[in-house]
Amino acid sequence: MNVIAARPLALAAAFAVVYFVWGSTYLAIRIAVMDIPPGLLAGMRFLIAGVLLLAAGLLRGQALPGTAREWRVAAVMGVALVVIGNGFVTWAEQWVPSNQAALLIASSALWMAWFGTFGAKGTPLAGRTKVGLAIGFAGVALLMLPGADSESGLLLPMLAIIGSSMAWCGGTIYGRNAGLKLPPLIFAGSQMVIGGAILTVWGLLAGEADRVQWTPSGLIGLAYLTIFGSCLAYGTYMWLIHHTTPARLATVAYVNPVVATVLGWWILDETLQGPQLLGMAIILIGVVTVARK
Repeated sequence: MNVIAARPLALAAAFAVVYFVWGSTYLAIRIAVMDIPPGLLAGMRFLIAGVLLLAAGLLRGQALPGTAREWRVAAVMGVALVVIGNGFVTWAEQWVPSNQAALLIASSALWMAWFGTFGAKGTPLAGRTKVGLAIGFAGVALLMLPGADSESGLLLPMLAIIGSSMAWCGGTIYGRNAGLKLPPLIFAGSQMVIGGAILTVWGLLAGEADRVQWTPSGLIGLAYLTIFGSCLAYGTYMWLIHHTTPARLATVAYVNPVVATVLGWWILDETLQGPQLLGMAIILIGVVTVARK
């Protein structure tokens, strides 16, 4: 699918939103999930945001997806990006600090490059890109080292975050190659409603309704994730998918962790151990190597 030309100022503003708003959502999730269980937190966040975006699109005269194929693409992306890509991270952040979760998500640039080689439209990797992938994956392994001890209880949540990153990249490439011409509000909103409904049902079936605590911090976190993390940043990301290149889109993966790390240190006093700092540096080196032209 060809990239649609966009004004440089519009692209810069869109990237700024995705960089800084999404970088802050790891902190918001870490705070809110302490009071609102993950299924309902992620489910309500996306269900409400999806309804708001669809309503905004309809008020602007835009039409809902009208074919089975359009709904199928929205459903696949809703499961990949919302249910797995965000739901797994929300679940994992019950135990994994926000800065470490964001650093593991930095591997998405590596998955994006690798998955881009598959299919009829796949692009072979250059030698430098293969080196960058190898470096990046070594960094991910090092970052997970402190959680490798089964007694820490962090290995499964860390693997869930890696899985969420893989699903996010696969869903992004699938949506980019689908060639749909849906407006960003409708495209994002339909995915959110489907994914949010699945997550909400998951939460209810898991008995999370009895564990919800409607504290000020939980409500503020939910509101921030819904309005800024979902409506603003997710909708902007859907626009960027069609207006920039995969290499530039991959830069989200190594700016967001910086924002998340600073906020986690500043507000929650989160720290990183020596091996984790080294793993972070190696991941960023690998990601930059992959994304460079």
